[in-house]
Amino acid sequence: MNKTTMAVVAVLGLAGAGIGATTLLPQTSSEVVAQSPAELQTASFAVENMTCAACPITVRQAMQGVDGVHDVTINFEAKTATARFDPTRTTTNAIAAASTDAGYPAQSNTAERL
Repeated sequence: MNKTTMAVVAVLGLAGAGIGATTLLPQTSSEVVAQSPAELQTASFAVENMTCAACPITVRQAMQGVDGVHDVTINFEAKTATARFDPTRTTTNAIAAASTDAGYPAQSNTAERL
């Protein structure tokens, strides 16, 4: 290898290492706070038409597809879903509508602050 080629390879290697280091470094505390919502709400929903083991998967995916929903837990036996969500980004009506649109009519039972 000639000196020019070795210099180019060295510079590219160092540049790649720098990019990798910045993406692997932990976030600063201000970045973490900016990404997490101030307060989540929890809502419970009665869900109709869940008749098989695949139904809860569809309901969970539909509800989690709503912007602002952080997680959804399904209780197949009780025919309920519990969602934790950011109330500044969505509502219980929007979450229930997503399930209903997927073929599983849902109605909010509760909404409480954590």
